[in-house]
Formats: sequence, C-alpha cells, structure tokens
Amino acid sequence: MPWQTQDFAATSGPTPVRESPLGLAVRRIMKKPSSRVAFFLLGVIVLVGLLAPLIAPYNPSAQPDIVLLKDLPPSFAHPFGTDPYSRDVLSRVIYGTRLSLTIGVLATIVSLTVGVAYGAVAGYVGGVLDAVMMRLLDAFLSIPRLLMLIGVLVAWPDFSVAALVVFLGLTGWFELSRIVRGQVLALKHAEFVTAARALGARRRRILWKHLLPNLVSQIVVAATIGVAQVIVLEAGLSYLGIGVPQPMASWGNIIWDGADQVGTLWWMALFPGLFMVLTVMTLNILAEALSDAHERR
Repeated sequence: MPWQTQDFAATSGPTPVRESPLGLAVRRIMKKPSSRVAFFLLGVIVLVGLLAPLIAPYNPSAQPDIVLLKDLPPSFAHPFGTDPYSRDVLSRVIYGTRLSLTIGVLATIVSLTVGVAYGAVAGYVGGVLDAVMMRLLDAFLSIPRLLMLIGVLVAWPDFSVAALVVFLGLTGWFELSRIVRGQVLALKHAEFVTAARALGARRRRILWKHLLPNLVSQIVVAATIGVAQVIVLEAGLSYLGIGVPQPMASWGNIIWDGADQVGTLWWMALFPGLFMVLTVMTLNILAEALSDAHERR
C-alpha cells in the first residue's frame, strides 16, 4: 500500500558508510597539533619541489662567472650564497628538494612492492617455502644496507639516477617483508578468510582483496619511515661522491661541493642540511602519529 511504502521510506535512513582503517587513522592524527604542523611543513616542502622551475631564481647548473661569482656568502642577489662553481645555492636547494623527494618516493615504492609481495607469499603459503624464504631474508639482513650500497655503487661508477633508485629500493624491503609476513600469518586463519576460501576464492584474490587491505595502516607507516630513510641514505651517498652525479642537484651533493671548506663556506652545508632535517623530522612525526593511531584502533 502507498502509505506503507511512505512509512518505510521515512523510517529507513541511508546506510552508514564505514570508514576505512587508514581514513580513521588519518582523522585521528590530524587532531594533534604537532601532526598538523608536520603535515603543513611537509606540504610546503613538496610544493617547493613541484614548483622548482617556477620559483628557482637561476638555473641550478649555470656557472655565470667562475672567478668573480664563486664562493659568495648569502646576499640579496643570492640568498643562500653561491658555490665554488659560481652556481646559486638557493636554486640548487630548490631543485635538490625535487630530486631528493623523488628518489625517496620512487625507491620506497620499489621497496613496498617487493617487500609486500615477498612477505605476503611467505606468510600465506607457509611450510617449506616460508622457511626457505625466511632463511634467505636472514642472509640479506646480515649485510648492512649502507655497506651493500657503497660496494655496489663503487664497483659501478657510471650509474644513472634510475639505477640509484633501484638499488635503494632493492635494499630497503627486508624489514617490511617480515612485518607483512607476520600479519598475514595472524590473519590467514581468520573467519573472513575461511569464508572466502569456502566460497571458492583463489589464493591471489584472498591475498589481494581480503588480507592486504587489512595491512594498509602498517604499510603506510613503513612507507613514511622508508621515504625518510632513503632521503638520508641518498644524501650520505651523494656526500661521499657516489650518489647523485654532478651537475644534478641533491641535498647531499650540494653539501659535498663545499665539504672541503665547511668553516668558510658554511652556507653550503647549512641550508640543504636544514631542508633535509626538516623533511625527515616531519616524516618521522607523521609516521609516529600513524603508528599510535593504528595501535589505538
């Protein structure tokens, strides 16, 4: 009857939308003033990198006068000074922001892809395969990451930025794979997984549609920490002269350009160092806030 339909429509409200674990975690961390400040600062840094061609006052590789314009202290014309090759340090720091963040993000994506796949397969399949994969992982973990990178990059002097990204990514997934494996082992016998298996779902679908969505929060935390670690690693390698090749600008090789005259060319280490410390600090604050939000979930 019409009145019954109208009454049902009036009493039945819209179905509430269930918030995802990641969305809930983000909403919780944004309640903290420190997290909001860190998120804002990180947004500004990312925006500087994205708009580098528009806001950089000079070409970062240009050497206008290697005699008269080299080693100039900060001034109105060059707010961050110039380097021993007469290049503007402000422009190089701005372009270095773009390159350092890009390397950090891309290398972390490589690490996440390999680590999540490795840990998920080991944890879900189990048995002999899991044992073999974990022993192989123990062998990888026994080699210090920095030592491994230095050995590869020194042995291969003519490498590109793409190769650097791959090397950084392929040496940063070991700990993440252990986390993913542990979570998959804990969840693979849950009721929702048993129900999906009883309905005929394949292993790939169970992993992709049922298990991995429950690991998003942990993966995001690991990714945030991973980006910060890669930024520091890349800066360290570039400072040693085996990272980003010249004349490209990254925070590490800007510091390396003035490493032999730190007392005199203090601005060469100060400004890129401040950018790097600020970026890593904001990423660590957000990662800690995400981790706390996940634990309270």
